[in-house]
Amino acid sequence: MTTHGDLRVHASFLPHDDPDAAIAFYRDTLGFEVRNDVGQGTIRWITIGFESQPDTQIVLHPPLVDPGLTDDERRTITEMMAKGTFATIVLATKDLDGLFDKVQATGAEVIQEPTDQPYGVRDCAFRDPAGNHVRINQLT
Repeated sequence: MTTHGDLRVHASFLPHDDPDAAIAFYRDTLGFEVRNDVGQGTIRWITIGFESQPDTQIVLHPPLVDPGLTDDERRTITEMMAKGTFATIVLATKDLDGLFDKVQATGAEVIQEPTDQPYGVRDCAFRDPAGNHVRINQLT
């Protein structure tokens, strides 16, 4: 197997159903910077990232505008987003408890308080405004 030492995560996508709520959560609560905001109204593609990681970004996108989706697929995506089972992102911080307190104070839905997992990770979890599962690990 050939390895590619320069291969890295460049961009990943998370759905949103309210671009302004997504910006408030990711920028104002978690500290991402908004790098690009394309579109209008609720149909916007918002690129976010951390200032310290200029080559890595997340695109927050409207999931239901793809013309190739059927009505059944749109209904399934909407149902999965409402349940929080459509998309997940895992972040990491050196101050898990401090970040948990900050996110919880915004009224974000807590899935799991900071917990020492039996597999050696300390983490917590929230849902973002669109219902995405946001898991945050403690960096050691």
